Amino acid sequence: MRILVDADACPGRNIIEQVAKKYKIDVMMFCDINHVINSNYSIIKYVDHGFQSVDMALINETRENDIIITQDFGVAAMALGKKAKSINPKGYIFSNNNIDRMLFERHISAKMRRAGIKNTSTHKKRNLEDDTRLEKNLIKLIIE
Repeated sequence: MRILVDADACPGRNIIEQVAKKYKIDVMMFCDINHVINSNYSIIKYVDHGFQSVDMALINETRENDIIITQDFGVAAMALGKKAKSINPKGYIFSNNNIDRMLFERHISAKMRRAGIKNTSTHKKRNLEDDTRLEKNLIKLIIE
């Protein structure tokens, strides 16, 4: 088991590393060359800047039982297809039971945007609850 992180704009990296250290799990953070990530624990994998280049590098590296941390439903779906576990940086676990609904909602939102219909959803700022949920559910995925 390893933890692979879609690290371009990923909040909670410090929590991910703290949990990984506690359980002695390797962490690989993937980002494009336009980002700089410093870590004394994780391996940082830089990939060329390009559409979905980070996503594809992460998925190509994914193995069964790895834990993938991403905000991207498509990446989460591909990870689940490779029998990996997936969670987002706010601590919500992706599963075969919820990923189809999430992909469908993403599809509908994209259609609405293309049709010029304004999305009324608001993204809330990250808070302490998100940090707590990420830590708790990351540990849950590790010990399952």
